This record gives sequence, structure tokens and C-alpha cells, in this order.
Amino acid sequence: MIVALLFLGVILVTLLGWLLKQTINVQPWVTEAVGETAHHGPLGSNRKLIALLTLLAVVTSFFALILSAYSLRMELGDWIPLTEPQLLWANTAMLLVASLVFQWTRNAAVAGNRGRLQPGLLITGVLTLGFVLGQFVAWQQLQNSGQLISSNPANAFFYFLTGAHAVHILGGMYVWGRATLNVVLGRGDGAAIRSSIELCAIYWHYLLLVWLVLFGLLLST
Repeated sequence: MIVALLFLGVILVTLLGWLLKQTINVQPWVTEAVGETAHHGPLGSNRKLIALLTLLAVVTSFFALILSAYSLRMELGDWIPLTEPQLLWANTAMLLVASLVFQWTRNAAVAGNRGRLQPGLLITGVLTLGFVLGQFVAWQQLQNSGQLISSNPANAFFYFLTGAHAVHILGGMYVWGRATLNVVLGRGDGAAIRSSIELCAIYWHYLLLVWLVLFGLLLST
């Protein structure tokens, strides 16, 4: 538990530190010029990147608070450890491969290799949806075995943590869907598509790290 909270704390401090550095380092008299040329940078608009990192900082705070509540609640006598479905290992593998494929796709976008974008995005989407569906199947397995959300606090936290993580993934799938549609239909310029893919890749890597923290915590408690 302490390791999980420390890991999330490191992520949060890193994100907030980067945001603070960007705020301090940008002089007021050059802000307008930066805004005009930001779309030429490696990650597209700086404002989009800052917005994403701000979102990740908020999400990190959210999960850190929930894990703190988890730590306090498990100390009470009615806590009965949950037996996690073995399917979670396969789900974790799918999310890991999805993150790797997204990185491969991101590298193709940076290199200007448009031929790799469509298959990379589609494979990432299939694997990510497979992860979410796998989580749903895992919930069904728990319910079929009598481990309902109302059975004990450990069950409630399991459903809440995995559900909250799945919701954040589905939110990312919306942006992924827009980027994929633009690539498939050949819409948008290369810089805009590259920016969307790079930002999505950051989000996927982040959600993988969060899931690894949550999964490790669930297994250990």
C-alpha cells in the first residue's frame, strides 16, 4: 500500500513539477509567439499537452485519495480479502501490448511513416477494448462465484477501482477513435495527426502504469 501511494505521489509530483516549470519559464511577452508556433513542435500545441498533463495530475490525485481510503478501510475487522480472477493477468497482458503497439505507432507518426498508422491504431483499439471487455468478464466471474459488490468492503473497492480505471480508458478511446477515423479517411494534416497520436500514447502509457499499481495492490491485499 505504501509503495503504491509513493508511486502515485511520484507521478503527481512529476506532472505538477513539469506544469510549474512551463508556467515559470514562459515570459509574458513571448506567450503570443509561442501560441502561434506551438503546433510545429513535436507534441503539437503546448496548450493541449498542458491540458493533458493537468488531467493526469487530477486523475493521479483521485486514485491516490481512493487508495488512501482503501488503506484505512482494510484495517477494520469486516475486511475479507478478495480472490482476484486469474483473467486479470490476461487483461493486464493485453493492456501492456496495447501500450507497446501505441508507442510503435507513435514512432511511425514521428518518422512520417503513414503506412503504419492505421494498423497500429486499429490493433491498439482492439487490444484496449479487449482489456475493458475482459474486466467486465472478470466482474461476471466474481458475481457468479458469489463475490458481490455488497458482500464486503474489499469487494466494493475492487469493483470501484477497476471500474474507475475502465471509465478513464473509455474516455481515452473517444480521442483514439477520432484520431483513427482521421487516419482511415485521410483527413487532417500530418502535424495534427501526429500530435493526436503522441498525446494518446502518453495517456495510454499513464493508464498502464496506474493499472499496474492497482493490480499489484489488489494482489497483495
